[in-house]
Amino acid sequence: MPEGMKIHPDDGNEVHDLATFTDAGRNVVTPVAQFPPEVAQVVVETFAAIVTRAKASPAACAPDEDGIVRSQTFEEGDVYMVEKPFDGYFADRYIMDFYDVTERDICSRMHWHTGLRFVRLMTGPDTHIRVGSLSPFRVTEVPGVTPFVPESFVDEISDGAADAVRRTRYNVIVPPNSFVDMQVPRGVSHQFNAVGPHAVIDSVHPEESLEVLREQMSGYRMMAQTVFLAEELPAASTCLGTGPDPA
Repeated sequence: MPEGMKIHPDDGNEVHDLATFTDAGRNVVTPVAQFPPEVAQVVVETFAAIVTRAKASPAACAPDEDGIVRSQTFEEGDVYMVEKPFDGYFADRYIMDFYDVTERDICSRMHWHTGLRFVRLMTGPDTHIRVGSLSPFRVTEVPGVTPFVPESFVDEISDGAADAVRRTRYNVIVPPNSFVDMQVPRGVSHQFNAVGPHAVIDSVHPEESLEVLREQMSGYRMMAQTVFLAEELPAASTCLGTGPDPA
């Protein structure tokens, strides 16, 4: 089994050095579908409502018989573990209801996870998701099947320190009313920020039980399975753009 990646297994805010971090691979982005606005809004609102109900559920907010708390909070939004691991099945599934960057006036931080992820990003009307990484994305394009090619561009990201480290950031945009899949290998940087009110994620964690054992964590918590590359959440201005920064 590979070695653990965290210094302190249960730390929910562990930060590693942006200057020295190297991605273990590259993220793969696959455009899946685009919908009429009214259809996309119904889909996104239905998923978001599941997360909202979970936040109000005492059962979802307390440890169950396996010690798992299904309703959790992450930097990008509220999450609900709709399907949990069990003996002989290592994966689980989360739904996330994104915060709107423009409402909070802050962006989420660049980070990476201790296990691989499969993420379906879903947007409704007047909403896009900006996805960033420290490595170029591989974008799937199958002629006659792939419905669109997402906009992409490059800018810089900082760790926010007084003597700020700056790194090249690669970005893709999930446009309104769209489904885009993303395969995130273990130890590969990524950053999600939703601009607008209608955005959710349906995320499968295929090795969640293995992560907990490998990192010697005490439980299933998204924040503990995450390592950040900045101390503080950056200002909204650092993730609102949908193209290169003006010269």
